[in-house]
Amino acid sequence: MADRKTTGSGDASFHDADDRPLALWATDAADLQVLSALCQDAVLPASEMRFLRRDRRLALLINRFRWENGTRQAERVQSLLAVGDVTSVRGQGVVPGDADTVLSLLTLDWEPGSETEGVLRLTFAGDGVVEARCDCLDVTLRDVTQAYGAVSGRAPNHPE
Repeated sequence: MADRKTTGSGDASFHDADDRPLALWATDAADLQVLSALCQDAVLPASEMRFLRRDRRLALLINRFRWENGTRQAERVQSLLAVGDVTSVRGQGVVPGDADTVLSLLTLDWEPGSETEGVLRLTFAGDGVVEARCDCLDVTLRDVTQAYGAVSGRAPNHPE
């Protein structure tokens, strides 16, 4: 694309981001790292996480910080994070269904098993963990609303 700016290396940078909604699919560990970075610091009430056993899907309606927006403006966007081919889900330190409990997603990690199966681990602030045992890695992230100004007016900060 001739009209897009890139870094000196020819790679895309955060400044190349536009306002179109994201629609991404992760099927391997490298893809998942991208989704994990985009979902870091996403917040959601525990009531917006559902295991749809019949559909073999774990779905989370998250309010993710728009990291791809760089530092232009502190924005969030509501997104659907969906995990497919889920056979079971277990959690620790997370109370599903509680609308008063707000969760902050820190990372998504894939622990491969034999063949294509494995465990997707969602780690939340405060030591909460949800593990989804899956037949394969199948995670989608799709923005479902327009971006809005972050209530705090600033980006999340993780001092070392």
